[in-house]
Amino acid sequence: MANRRFEMFEIRNVIMRMRLGESDRKIERAGLMGRRKASQLRSIARKQGWLNLSTIVPSNEELEAFVRLHPTKQLSQSLAAPMSELILTWMEQGIAATTIHDVLVERYGFTGSYDSVKRFVRRNKKMIPATVFLDHPPGETAQVDFGTGPVITDVHTGEVMKTWFFVMTLTCSKHMYVELVGDQCVETWLGCHRRAFEYFGGTPLKVVIDNPKCAITRACYYEPVVQRSYAEFAEGYSFLISPCPPRDPQKKGVVEAGVKYVKKRFLPLRTFRSLADANRQVFDWVMGKAGNRIHGTTKQKPLVRFAEVEKDFLRPLPDIPPELATWAKVKVHGNCHIQFEKAYYSAPFTLMHTSLWLRATEKTVQLFHEQQLVATHSRLHKPGARSTVQDHLPPEATAYLMRDPQWCLAQAEKVGERCLELVENLFAHQVLDNLRAVQGILRLKDRYGTRRLEAACARALDYEAGTYRNVKNILERGLDQQRMDVSIVLPVTYTGISRFTRIAN
Repeated sequence: MANRRFEMFEIRNVIMRMRLGESDRKIERAGLMGRRKASQLRSIARKQGWLNLSTIVPSNEELEAFVRLHPTKQLSQSLAAPMSELILTWMEQGIAATTIHDVLVERYGFTGSYDSVKRFVRRNKKMIPATVFLDHPPGETAQVDFGTGPVITDVHTGEVMKTWFFVMTLTCSKHMYVELVGDQCVETWLGCHRRAFEYFGGTPLKVVIDNPKCAITRACYYEPVVQRSYAEFAEGYSFLISPCPPRDPQKKGVVEAGVKYVKKRFLPLRTFRSLADANRQVFDWVMGKAGNRIHGTTKQKPLVRFAEVEKDFLRPLPDIPPELATWAKVKVHGNCHIQFEKAYYSAPFTLMHTSLWLRATEKTVQLFHEQQLVATHSRLHKPGARSTVQDHLPPEATAYLMRDPQWCLAQAEKVGERCLELVENLFAHQVLDNLRAVQGILRLKDRYGTRRLEAACARALDYEAGTYRNVKNILERGLDQQRMDVSIVLPVTYTGISRFTRIAN
């Protein structure tokens, strides 16, 4: 009580009791003021004539003026006042009140409590810009934000997941939609909006958001750039996007308060078995305790106010829900594919190294070049998966891919039996994949003709030299048109005679 700062109405009340004859001890027992302070006040009041019943008790304003003119007699003067210059200097440097109190005690022998320093700091803080209550007509505005959620370990899979909770609050009724999610990507952002609108049974005229990357690609006070996916979604549901000015969260104070409310009232002391379990719990909490509390601003239950005041003013949902689509800028790489979410999709080779717009839905991926649709693929969700359209590849690559072993065998059979035999021998190799070698042999037909190629393959087989290089050399040297020397068909090692024995003619 010794360091307590008394308000003027409290001092006036004590003076009134003194005029009625109450002692300092009785005033102390009533909890109004300590005896020492009461004694000081009685001395001042007697000198000023305030205890004389024939005079009028001074008003609060008169007491305030008296204390201002006589600071040495101010009953509520802060014990930190003598150190005011030091404290104000430290306050400008942003030093906390606890640190200021510690330094005053250690260096200057300050005997006051921390509360006295705290009260002095509060009184001398710069004025906070004034705020005003905004009128929110029913159905006009919803505010949206993300908040950091708990880390959930799935009891079935053991997966540890960092989460965020998405909060959409109708500003008139203060009714909320809350959902825990595992990321803040564009698809999650749009999906949460859709489920929130279906939960409310309609859409507001305007959605106030901060500047998350999934919604705003460039934050700006005057001309923010909206993410193309979110703009298309807003057009489908007929609502306006209203981004807050950068670094000005007060413009969406309703949802900011909602995020804090979820963090303080729902999250503490709860355990979650999985993400689905967490969302079941938060839904029950919103529809139960949170929705049926008396809100501090409206003084009504959010669920009741939503049903009675706001629900009928929401815009109806479209008969056919707009397709959720994600837009992204992508580049066609040298392999004629673009990459999107760790999967690959082909694009025409003529657009190689060109930037395209990609539109991805749950089932399809579309590629656009200068507003023209140039490719459509089924959506792939497995990392590393690839969707390739043969027509998107250059002709030489397409031709190579089409010349598989079955094609090669069919072409070799058309050339002749010996060519087919040579090709089968190459494909039967236990170590090498001779597809390119076979393709090279078959291409020799275009230059030398079918008859000569068949003869070259026969000669190569007879000499047990059935390779691409040997067949090519036979054709280039014209050996396919010469008769083969039968005397050297088999090496001497296969005759049973010593390899160094001279054979007589």
